[in-house]
Amino acid sequence: MSPRSWVAGARRSLSDLSRRRQAVAGAVRDGMVERTRKVREVARPVTETVTAAGWIVALLAIALVVAGPLLRWRELVIGGIFLIAVLLLAIFFVVGRQPLVARLDLARERVIVGERANGYLSLTNPTQRRSRSLVVEFPVGAGRAAFELPALAPGAMHEELFAIPTAHRAVLDVGPVVAVRSDPLGLLRRERHLNRMDTLYVHPKTLRVDGSAAGLVRDLEGRTVPKISDNDVSFHALRGYVPGDDRRHIHWKSSAKTGTLMVRQFEETRRSHLLTMVSSRLEDYANDDEFEMAISVAGSLGTQALADGQQLSAVSSHGTLPSGGAQRFLDGLSGLAYDWKAGRLVDVSRRLSGDGLSASVMVLCVGSGVTITDLRRARQYLPVDTRVIAMRCLVGQEPSVRWLGDLAVATVGRLEELGVAVRRVSA
Repeated sequence: MSPRSWVAGARRSLSDLSRRRQAVAGAVRDGMVERTRKVREVARPVTETVTAAGWIVALLAIALVVAGPLLRWRELVIGGIFLIAVLLLAIFFVVGRQPLVARLDLARERVIVGERANGYLSLTNPTQRRSRSLVVEFPVGAGRAAFELPALAPGAMHEELFAIPTAHRAVLDVGPVVAVRSDPLGLLRRERHLNRMDTLYVHPKTLRVDGSAAGLVRDLEGRTVPKISDNDVSFHALRGYVPGDDRRHIHWKSSAKTGTLMVRQFEETRRSHLLTMVSSRLEDYANDDEFEMAISVAGSLGTQALADGQQLSAVSSHGTLPSGGAQRFLDGLSGLAYDWKAGRLVDVSRRLSGDGLSASVMVLCVGSGVTITDLRRARQYLPVDTRVIAMRCLVGQEPSVRWLGDLAVATVGRLEELGVAVRRVSA
């Protein structure tokens, strides 16, 4: 055997050995993962029931029982036995079934900021035995509501009315209702989910903007734009026939007079299409009030456009918002928050121009952190035939309108002044 063949054979042997080792290691790893999963499944009733305080007491009891004989200190052993007895006694508070049926109803799943959101919770004992008293909890957003449920007779029902604060725009998860059994010392805690989770949408404040349909977008059937098209409804001029033109657009009378085929040209028309853009960049706002006002301005203009039968698109600095209907549009605004990945207004304008959104009117809702220079630079990337309006939300400022070429910059100090700004822009 030549040295070269011997080296090649050795390399193959080493490669096979490496693959076998990897296969064995993978099998061992998979086996350990499977065993760990089974152990977790078996231990889940314990790990989900024992609280942090319970684990501390258990470890302390073991330490005392072990350390007592080693240190020949009988009191340590007695203390360890006492802690073990406390743990065993706590078990009697959490054992047993929790046969309750819960029904959680929200009076309204969508409210406006500041409106009262009420709910109704009923708990029924469907068994033939008397239920024990326990604690009932249900999450509301980041908070948690809890109350004591007394012992219920067979078939008895307990009712609770509650109110959810709606001081801030939000999307709140309500529920699920959880029946909790716990000992007085909080060593053990046993939970059981009784129903599914509901969602409460707290919409931003909006108002009706009178005259917006007649001002921002003047014609629901479409308005002409300075683009020449070979197929539309707004006649523009005649031109000579070019091979490939649609023969249906040949103007036969002019062709007969000139002796050459003449084809109609049209001005492109565009249906009323409003696009609202809300900046979600933290640096674009001086405070949260400006951000909330920008969202309210976008919500007011968007819902008015939908009510007037116009097409609506909505975006934030980082993505698209739902705009298929007024309810979905406001739901999307309810969950809009500052986005740490949001780019500057110029970057958003580049993205919008690349998306090819054929909006006839575009409203940029921003705060005091966006300067006039930023707005002028952003306008350069937007389509020339799109009417662009910037709504700068500066709390406490007097309403005003400033024109930068074809860009209208409106300042809004209060939401109630939005109609004034719209009328000035539309004048």
